[in-house]
Amino acid sequence: MTIFSKIVAGEISAHVVAETVEYLAFLDVQPLTAGHVLVIPKIEVDYIFDMEEDLYVGLWMFAKIVAKGVKTAFPCKKVGVSVIGLEVPHAHIHLIPMNSVSDMNFSKEKLNPTQEELAEAAEKIRQALL
Repeated sequence: MTIFSKIVAGEISAHVVAETVEYLAFLDVQPLTAGHVLVIPKIEVDYIFDMEEDLYVGLWMFAKIVAKGVKTAFPCKKVGVSVIGLEVPHAHIHLIPMNSVSDMNFSKEKLNPTQEELAEAAEKIRQALL
């Protein structure tokens, strides 16, 4: 069971910004920029391109909705999208508020926000999605 599946099961807490029956979006605890969100299917699938078509398309539609909330909550030029999938073997999409291409550099030092800062960021995104 991956850490993301444990979040889905409620065994590990997360700063959830949006949820449906099939998908979950929550803040990355070591974000590249403030407002960095992970979007996952609740079903554990390692490789995003192994997902069933309906689940795959739905994941991207859900990510699109969440990205609009991220952009409203954290004004930026664009919300960058990245799919890497090497650290956690559970398909996920990174949504990263960005103002320059360097904001998408995964080799740079990550931010280390407090739980309070994460809670505030999650609330800003949830409010933007209303």
